[in-house]
Amino acid sequence: MAITQISRITHRKGLNENLPQLAGAELGWALDQRKLYIGNGKVADGAPTVGNTEILTEYSDILEIATSYTYKGSEAGYTVQTGIDTNNPTTRTLQQKFDDFASIKDFGATGDGSTDDTAAIQRALDQLFIQQSNPKVRRSLFFPAGTYIVSSTIKIPAYAKLWGEGARSSVIKYDTSGTVDTYAFRTSDSLGQVGSNITNNGATVPTDIQILNMGFETVEDQDVFLLESTTNSMFDGVMFKGPLTTASISASDSEACIRVLSTTLLPVKNVTLNNITTEGTGFGYHSKYDSNSVTISNSKISAHYKGVVLGDATLPSGHSGPTGTRIQQCLFDDIHSQGIEILSVSKNVSAFNIFYDVGNQFNGSGNPTSTIIDIDTANNVCIGDMFDRNDTDNETFQRIYLNEEQSIGFDGGYQIQLGTLAIDSGKTATLTDNTSTATTFATIALDNQHTTNNLANFTVNYSMKRNGIYRTGTIRVCGDGSSSLVYSEDYEENSASGVVLSATQSSNDVTLQYTTTSTGQNATISFSIERLY
Repeated sequence: MAITQISRITHRKGLNENLPQLAGAELGWALDQRKLYIGNGKVADGAPTVGNTEILTEYSDILEIATSYTYKGSEAGYTVQTGIDTNNPTTRTLQQKFDDFASIKDFGATGDGSTDDTAAIQRALDQLFIQQSNPKVRRSLFFPAGTYIVSSTIKIPAYAKLWGEGARSSVIKYDTSGTVDTYAFRTSDSLGQVGSNITNNGATVPTDIQILNMGFETVEDQDVFLLESTTNSMFDGVMFKGPLTTASISASDSEACIRVLSTTLLPVKNVTLNNITTEGTGFGYHSKYDSNSVTISNSKISAHYKGVVLGDATLPSGHSGPTGTRIQQCLFDDIHSQGIEILSVSKNVSAFNIFYDVGNQFNGSGNPTSTIIDIDTANNVCIGDMFDRNDTDNETFQRIYLNEEQSIGFDGGYQIQLGTLAIDSGKTATLTDNTSTATTFATIALDNQHTTNNLANFTVNYSMKRNGIYRTGTIRVCGDGSSSLVYSEDYEENSASGVVLSATQSSNDVTLQYTTTSTGQNATISFSIERLY
């Protein structure tokens, strides 16, 4: 159809609800909604349908109008098939597309580092995860990079999924000049209830919570994050930060970056803390209430009085404490006292962690003041952990201390501890030919952490060879840890080796010594030391 010249454009005005069917190219102005329409014209003249078409203005609701969003994936070099065939693509409105997830800024938060965003954040959590039980309501809540200031405890309910743009980029910071809450952040049940009210009114326990790539920080003297009766939840790439520095941390600091609280009927269970960072509180992770199957992995625990503490000298009444805790592949650094302490609880594992400046009161190597891993209960395991503490420092405070309990500890490449039995890694030494003066080939540093009567009690198992002559034997050493030392030796050899072994004590060390005859051949001895504490 040819273009028709219009010599006069007519238009109407009035309320939107009274807008009539406009003639072709006739304009209609809705005064109350400030919207502009144009008539489609007749179908006979070529219009696709009878009706009015809205002309976009600054007052148009674009999301309401747009109805044909289709995923194309054109960067792949072709248009993706989204429907049953290429002629029937799946289409959605922009409103539907944008509602796939929610931004915290959709609820009024600013993240500008100064505005109090408490109400906006709690409103978003309540509306998305508490208002209705319909799973369709739950949308992951995105925190764009920024610092979101809060001034009271934020309660994170069951089924919440929060994610940000990085642990130090999307940060919620608790900061108040008024009354300080016990916890800056805490989990809650599906109705937002906490404490003794969890599961009241038919609510679900704090479950299926996911938090990714965010930071939780407090400038106040308080616990940063409370896991209360939390189950089936995961934290990945999350920072937990308190206000303390290594210059200010002391034994009196009892706050924790992550604290566990539960009842015997509602224990914390199946929680994963992966790639997290804790810093700036008395404890990194503290759990003395019932929990099971908690994993702390691939994380950095630093700037604390103690790193991870499981249990307590006296457990809360009725509680058996945490079991099934796995602390694995983590970095511990700048820890005043113990990196890991396990008290009065069983069935927990430390595995493949690395410990740097731990147990030195922040003074570095050469200043040991405590053990690095301290286990005081049977049936716990430490395997594959590595330590920066050297053998000299280990004489004063052991890297791993089992307190004579039936647990297992692998002290790096140095020693295996099996309850009260400790077996050092095998070593090799050369016994030089024609040595007539007793000469030291090994020094056994006595352990100051065990009772005095056991300090110099150990067995040396050895195997020796000297130019086709072989010998195997055992040296038993017994002493009171001062100057009274006796020893005996049992051995078998296929011919006279010309080697004499002995033991003597000097100060806090026992030395193993040898003499050799002149045969023109050195001897080689491989040996391992066993202790029973």
